[in-house]
Amino acid sequence: MKRLLSSQGGARLSMALLLHLRLCSSICPCELPSLCNPISDTRDFEVFVFQVGGKAWKFYDWSQITTVATFGKYDPELMCYAHSRGSRVVLKGDVPVKEIVDPAFRAAWIDQKVALAKQQYMDGINIDIEQIVNKSSAEYYALTALVKETTEAFHKEIPGSQVTFDVAWSPKCIDRRCYNYTGIADSCDFVFVMSYDEQSQVWTDCIARANSPYNQTLTGYDDYIHMGINPKKLVMGVPWYGYDYSCLSLSKAHACSIKEVPFRGAPCSDAAGHQVPYRKIMNQANTSISGILWDEKQKAPYFEYLDSHGTIHQVWYDDPRSISLKAGYVKERGLRGIGMWNGDCLDYFGGSVAQQQTKAMWEALKPK
Repeated sequence: MKRLLSSQGGARLSMALLLHLRLCSSICPCELPSLCNPISDTRDFEVFVFQVGGKAWKFYDWSQITTVATFGKYDPELMCYAHSRGSRVVLKGDVPVKEIVDPAFRAAWIDQKVALAKQQYMDGINIDIEQIVNKSSAEYYALTALVKETTEAFHKEIPGSQVTFDVAWSPKCIDRRCYNYTGIADSCDFVFVMSYDEQSQVWTDCIARANSPYNQTLTGYDDYIHMGINPKKLVMGVPWYGYDYSCLSLSKAHACSIKEVPFRGAPCSDAAGHQVPYRKIMNQANTSISGILWDEKQKAPYFEYLDSHGTIHQVWYDDPRSISLKAGYVKERGLRGIGMWNGDCLDYFGGSVAQQQTKAMWEALKPK
């Protein structure tokens, strides 16, 4: 959907897709037909998991999970199992913001998503739109309308369904995403705050830093709450991955200078590094030249290693210690819950050490 649909074109698209889904609808894929019923219960504490594909989900800690957002290929086996555990499974929703200015296009897009959710026996949608939006622009108001209209349609067509929206770690126009945060939060069930990639725009020295610094992360939540968003509308997102940076130079104080990679107006960004899942980070740590270090100011672990070309790298990430600190804030401020990007970053298939590391990461989600 990369072109703007006319009102007539949007209606044709909606009708065609609905007809296709009706013709292709299948019998419930679950062993028990009742497992195809939508989940309607609401739990006091939300644990929101992003799943990106594969079968690692079979080894998740299902004693905690309330919602799985499927960002990979649809897996009916996952849907059936999640429902057997009382957990929701929701669609991914993404659409170019330029196109949703047209009310007919919005209506067609929503019709498609509702029909797809019904066909796949799913429980709602997670709207993940991380595009540039200028304050008070046509897109600004259209995005709020999209969230409101999507929520109304899902709640009507799938009773008990859940509509959520992903927001940046701070409401201060991060990455030029100047959204109507209060209006969006009011219009959906809750927002998932992506408290990671917090170095996407670096305005100070170009050095490697934590992916999710403790004080910076908490300031973002304070700002959301101070602007009038109910804490029960906020789910804290934590990273189960980190960043690997090549150091142009490394000081005795462990300041790793990185190359300048601009992003949306900022001179430097975490794009100077590359994302690494926690399972790989734990293997890298075993061959580091520094051992695992702890930055007290950012309250995050990191380490340094030499690659085969003799270049020093610095790796910043989150571990059970840093995540537990943030989970404590979730409890203290009464947030709706916690979750992560993404559930497939852990080692579910390794030996006893890997299994202990994976268990500890799931345990860290529980506020102490």
